[in-house]
Amino acid sequence: MRVLIVGAGIGGLTAALSLHAAGVEALVVDSSVRLRPLGVGINLLPHAVRELTELGLGGALAGLGVPTAEMVHFDRYGGRIWGEPRGMALGYNWPQYSIHRGELQMALLDAVLARLGEHSVRTGTVFEGFEQDGERVRARLLDRASGAAGAVTADVLIGADGLHSAVRRQLRPDEPAPLWNGIRMWRGLTEGDPVLTGRTLAVAGSNAASKLVVYPISIRAERRGRALLNWVAEVRIPGDRWELAADWNRAGRLGDVLPHFADWTFDWLDVPALLSGAAEILEYPMVDRDPLARWTSGRVTLLGDAAHPMYPIGSNGGSQAVIDARVLARELARAGDPARGLLAYEEERRDKVNAIVLACRDMPADRILHTVSERAPRGFDRIEDVLSPEELAAITGAYRKTSFADAETLNTRPSYTTAS
Repeated sequence: MRVLIVGAGIGGLTAALSLHAAGVEALVVDSSVRLRPLGVGINLLPHAVRELTELGLGGALAGLGVPTAEMVHFDRYGGRIWGEPRGMALGYNWPQYSIHRGELQMALLDAVLARLGEHSVRTGTVFEGFEQDGERVRARLLDRASGAAGAVTADVLIGADGLHSAVRRQLRPDEPAPLWNGIRMWRGLTEGDPVLTGRTLAVAGSNAASKLVVYPISIRAERRGRALLNWVAEVRIPGDRWELAADWNRAGRLGDVLPHFADWTFDWLDVPALLSGAAEILEYPMVDRDPLARWTSGRVTLLGDAAHPMYPIGSNGGSQAVIDARVLARELARAGDPARGLLAYEEERRDKVNAIVLACRDMPADRILHTVSERAPRGFDRIEDVLSPEELAAITGAYRKTSFADAETLNTRPSYTTAS
């Protein structure tokens, strides 16, 4: 069996590694002329860390990311509302990592090139469409450097090409543009002193108005006694349309984001200094797409953001792509027929991930954080005077719904690994 993967992001590269481990040949193509460690930070849930560890990347993760110890919510004055352990402290056998997205991608790329060969990833190659005849898939490709058109024939085609997936566009040609929820996000990286425990994922405010997420993403900075702090500033903007393309690498301006946080100075963090200290700021709308009833058509399927783009809530984007890739490889390896394998993969993953997409839209934790701002607009001394025990417990329940299922279930589940 030969599999063509469109997209050399986290999902596509993990799929290549997983297929190779299962004895299935894979080729990855990507439109970027050169793959570089772009972007800012993400979180990898223990569910994804388990999968990457079983692919032999546990050491690479430990050498790059920070094991997240806790997640804590604060109001816009820095008052603590709620907190909970994360990773192994929550009972998982694997940590949660806060990590630079680009460094993770490069670690995956290095592993793919080392294991599958230097010709297993073809960059500067634009996917233009496909045809299939029930037995094979023919992908039409364009070489960006020469302008030459070409084609690759494979048994299976996987669209792992992100929010603006060209594979999805052919499968769903009438689908509208990504759906914006009214929140504009700015992202950046700032080196500074460690914040709180040094391994805290901190959330302040609520995206009913303005919200800040900040966490460290570099174990190397930690070893120097410093913290490379990833921050995301979210602001709800009037209007019901986002006029610009959703591009993860769009440059943002400090002057657009700083006024919303100009007086956010806590005893544990100077937010204006944090935002001002970033060498580069990226701007992005919080968008997703409606869940699909089907990802698969014959020998073509979708994976990761191409299948289920979701709001960045609960650390799910990259993590769910990793799990997709592992399940896909398992089902293709053990299916006698590739088309049946793709349907088995979709059956295992589609409803679970679509439920997460909808749960992220619901944002119950943010509703409770907004309740705090309404009841205590100038801050509080004791959160127990603001929220009932049931309301505090509902924050925990919200994250259980999107990200943190029973740890024992993950710890005891059989491996997705299928020996080649």
